[in-house]
Amino acid sequence: MASTQSAVEAQEFRASVGGGVVEAVVNGKKELLSLSIKPEAVDPEDVEMLQDLVVSAVNEALRQADETMTNSMQKLTGGLNLGALGL
Repeated sequence: MASTQSAVEAQEFRASVGGGVVEAVVNGKKELLSLSIKPEAVDPEDVEMLQDLVVSAVNEALRQADETMTNSMQKLTGGLNLGALGL
């Protein structure tokens, strides 16, 4: 189980939003590795939109990491819900 967890933690998960103007990359440990913002996404008159795009990209990348970890563990445990046991 530890080797499966380590393998997922080493993976990178990438999400882009806004037609690719903002991209976030996280690893399976849920650490933000990089954040790319294209110049056309920066509008001094609408900072809130850029903030929303950043949050959306990071959250989507984290969701992908969570989903991959969950699926990997379910395959390993035969679908047992060990999360309910705190494992």
